[in-house]
Amino acid sequence: MQLGIRLHDTNPGTLEERLVMAKEQGFTCVHLALGKTITQHSVEPEALTPGLAMHLKKIFSKHDMDIAVLGCYLNLANPDEEALKKIQETYLAHVRFAAQLGCGVVGTETGAPNTTYTYEEACKSEEALAVFIKNLRPVVECAEKMGVLVAIEPVWCHIVYNSKRALRVLEEINSPNLRVILDPVNLLSGENYMDYDKVIEEAVEDLGSYVEVMHMKDFRFEDGKVVSVAAGTGVMNYDRILGFLKEKKPYIHATLEDTTPDNAAAAREFLEKQYLNLVR
Repeated sequence: MQLGIRLHDTNPGTLEERLVMAKEQGFTCVHLALGKTITQHSVEPEALTPGLAMHLKKIFSKHDMDIAVLGCYLNLANPDEEALKKIQETYLAHVRFAAQLGCGVVGTETGAPNTTYTYEEACKSEEALAVFIKNLRPVVECAEKMGVLVAIEPVWCHIVYNSKRALRVLEEINSPNLRVILDPVNLLSGENYMDYDKVIEEAVEDLGSYVEVMHMKDFRFEDGKVVSVAAGTGVMNYDRILGFLKEKKPYIHATLEDTTPDNAAAAREFLEKQYLNLVR
């Protein structure tokens, strides 16, 4: 297991300064969200040239850091046709950029059937799922041509809200370039958190062979809702998920979420200790 961090969760600074911080905290890979990390110049689709990719590649190589995920977390179910066109163009630009940059995957969540990207009951509808699949398909086709992996991340409040729904997307698009980022906490809600072990078990059974990247965090239940927190600061038992990784995916990229600069290293150390202490 190669532990990483979302680069925008480090202290503010240039991309290289943030990489130095991540390296000093013991991480070996990052989740890179261009717009949240690079503020010195444009990262709009037209700026994502091979020249910029090669420039960034040199910086990451200098610090011996992998880009586990190139994040493009936009709403592929946006009903506004003009906005959707721009969103899809952004995804295609990220796929082309990832090919030059040498990223693990281009990562995305799965949207909502509105312009505000907010939860509504319609997220769970068949219509919303059909729209998402339709709009994701050209992104995956581009990924196939460019030799890039696109990975969807199921989230309980989005269109793909559980592992069964994710499996339907994978089977319907039926592409070797469509994969999964698994974040167990993102599958939890106020309705199922008490059975989180069962939720994780089902996700591993359904999606295990498709998982290319893990997102690692913890959770607490507060004021009637699941609250995501840094690994080791909540109530989660990691034995099942870490056991799966140790047995099936020993060198997988696993990036931490919901950390702060003050607790990121401690979260990494916690997970490393849990992983080391597992009986294989």
